[in-house]
Amino acid sequence: MRRRILILGSTGSIGKNCLDVVRANPDKLEVVGLAAQSNVRELAAQIKEFKPKKAAIAHEVAWKELRAAVHPGTRLFAGPHAATELVESLKPDVVVSAIVGAAGLMPAMTAIKQGTRVALANKEPLVMAGKIMMAAARKYGAQILPIDSEHSAIWQCLNGEPRERVNKLILTASGGPFLQSTMADLKKVTVARALKHPRWKMGRKITIDSSTMMNKGLEVIEARWLYDMPANRIEVVIHPQSIIHSMVEFTDTSIIAQLGLPDMRVPIAYALSYPDRWPAPALASLSLTDVGRFDFFPPDTKRFPCLRLAYEAIRREGVVPAALNAANEVAVEEFLGGKIRYIDIARIIEKTMDNMPDLRTSTLGPVLEADAEARAMAQAFCRGRRRI
Repeated sequence: MRRRILILGSTGSIGKNCLDVVRANPDKLEVVGLAAQSNVRELAAQIKEFKPKKAAIAHEVAWKELRAAVHPGTRLFAGPHAATELVESLKPDVVVSAIVGAAGLMPAMTAIKQGTRVALANKEPLVMAGKIMMAAARKYGAQILPIDSEHSAIWQCLNGEPRERVNKLILTASGGPFLQSTMADLKKVTVARALKHPRWKMGRKITIDSSTMMNKGLEVIEARWLYDMPANRIEVVIHPQSIIHSMVEFTDTSIIAQLGLPDMRVPIAYALSYPDRWPAPALASLSLTDVGRFDFFPPDTKRFPCLRLAYEAIRREGVVPAALNAANEVAVEEFLGGKIRYIDIARIIEKTMDNMPDLRTSTLGPVLEADAEARAMAQAFCRGRRRI
């Protein structure tokens, strides 16, 4: 019997890779729903190929164009809550959560409350409300399975090992395009340069996050909740080859690593097939002799302060990680739009965090309020209404 999957963020890089996995396993997977932000042409093509029962698009203006482009038998949802409504109406076997940013939080929480397996690709929901989400997963019997290559690696390395046997988690980072750049170089970074990742082909926002190392900082916060591991036992190392996707050190000092060529279809397929592991004949195998060497370096948090800020946010917990995420989303968008400098991204995040209270909460209300407040504050810093 095929697993019924709903892909949230189907027109993004993760969504497209997920559909490649479906194409490779048509006897095992069935797409019952697709959701996108605004890419009508891509979503319409996906609906035509995979024939889901239902689909959603966040931009209401794009709804009419999509309606005209797809078969009338496909039910369409539109608007800012369309993805959540889609989850509620379908009750699939697996929800692939790949919506970029805070917009992915409510659809993911809805799936969790249905007891659905969530294959989580977007970091922001766990960053904003990790404690709340994991508690809900336990309450409703839902599984949260990581699609991120780093967290998939840790998941595979742990392989059922109890937490008390784990000494620390080791997240690897490519170092991004500016690994060797000086502070003087970073002051002159252009959008075009920041979007040229040396290893991975990703969306614009996550590519910028990778270059600032905020992406790794968000992964630290994710790992804290996914694996119930305090931040002081989560280490980040620079590994430019991007072959070792992450490692786990156990209490006997043994380290287990997961290796593979950089290809997101591998962790996606593992999350969709779990507890099975499907063959992937179309993917290239890793040749260790071709790689030749593995390099590791400590991260430089002076040149890349976003990683330091993420550790601070998880130390403070409560609503502060949500504020960190919100400020980062605003600052990255402003940088991509040419409104602020590259080095201003971290400064805006830090100033926003400095102005947020250490408020602990067990409900989503204060998290969403902090998200909105931090966005407004970061916008004010970006537009010069408040001093950076």
